[in-house]
Amino acid sequence: MSHAIEPKPGILQIAPYQGGASHVDGVRDVIKLSSNENPAGPPQSARSMFKKAEHLLNRYPSTDHASLRAAIGEVHDLDPERIICGAGSDELIHMLCTAYTGPGTEVIYTEHGFAMYRLSALASGATPVEVPEHERKVDVDRILDAVNFRTRLVFIANPANPTGTMLGSNEIGRLAAELPENVLLVLDGAYAEYVDGYDGGAKLATKRENVVMTRTFSKIYALGGLRVGWAYGPSHVIEVLNRVRGPFNLGTLQLVAAEAAVKDREFVEKSRAENARLRTWLAKALAEIGVMSDTSTANFVLARFDSEEEASACEAHLRGDGILVRKVGGYKLPHCLRITVGDEPSCRRVVHSIAAFKGQDV
Repeated sequence: MSHAIEPKPGILQIAPYQGGASHVDGVRDVIKLSSNENPAGPPQSARSMFKKAEHLLNRYPSTDHASLRAAIGEVHDLDPERIICGAGSDELIHMLCTAYTGPGTEVIYTEHGFAMYRLSALASGATPVEVPEHERKVDVDRILDAVNFRTRLVFIANPANPTGTMLGSNEIGRLAAELPENVLLVLDGAYAEYVDGYDGGAKLATKRENVVMTRTFSKIYALGGLRVGWAYGPSHVIEVLNRVRGPFNLGTLQLVAAEAAVKDREFVEKSRAENARLRTWLAKALAEIGVMSDTSTANFVLARFDSEEEASACEAHLRGDGILVRKVGGYKLPHCLRITVGDEPSCRRVVHSIAAFKGQDV
């Protein structure tokens, strides 16, 4: 049925985003390994500040996020004036598309790239352009081949979701250098904290006028329920994004909890080390029962099965055991399951269940 009132082109191509499942009917002891959440939960410092700020609920929050930006700048040695905060990195991705794209322009993302790149491009009226990857890894040359006079944004997650693979800094630098001056490279660093010594692209975004880095508090900081993210880049980009940002896009409780979390470096170091330990164990244990994966640099493992049918059957088996993982057919990986690195009992339980599915003992 047609209507006289129609949305702009692209909107009706958007299927609502589906998050990771969180419950199984009839099962109480459910292990959720479908959304890449930190099993440790938020740092105590963030919990405490959240509770202390309850008395401010009747007051409007800061519009400039100055205190949080200063804390981020101090921790990461970045200029706070070149930092902007948003409701998760999702909002920042959407703001970039709103500010820099529209009908007649193109947004490049890669074959297995995060779904929000395409959805935000469509919402802005731009044309999303998918570029093939090579064995589940971003291919710089293929991206450059896809660039034309309509290209405005190039989105790359590094480390990537849902593959867990990562491009080296030399390749990222080459891409930034070879892109036309009017094309903005967006480096999505949602999982950057899980890579020891990696700055998420901050140095590149400091030096170049065509690179922006986005980050989130939803992953290693375990504040997914509060929705806080930030971006860092050239002053001219941050100034533009602040023109499209809502004045009260973050609430007081979000701001104070995120500020406490970013200052809690001991929590981050501990979470990174524990994730690396269990990620290595999980990948090795899965390989020993015939389930392979690429070397992951994030907080999940992308388990590969022999077929889509086997992956679906295994997911159903895990669900029956009260274990939720993520099917990634929508990312053109129908033969894979993305498994979050949980705590040690969760990792052992998922391996035991997959081994039982495959008729093996562990």
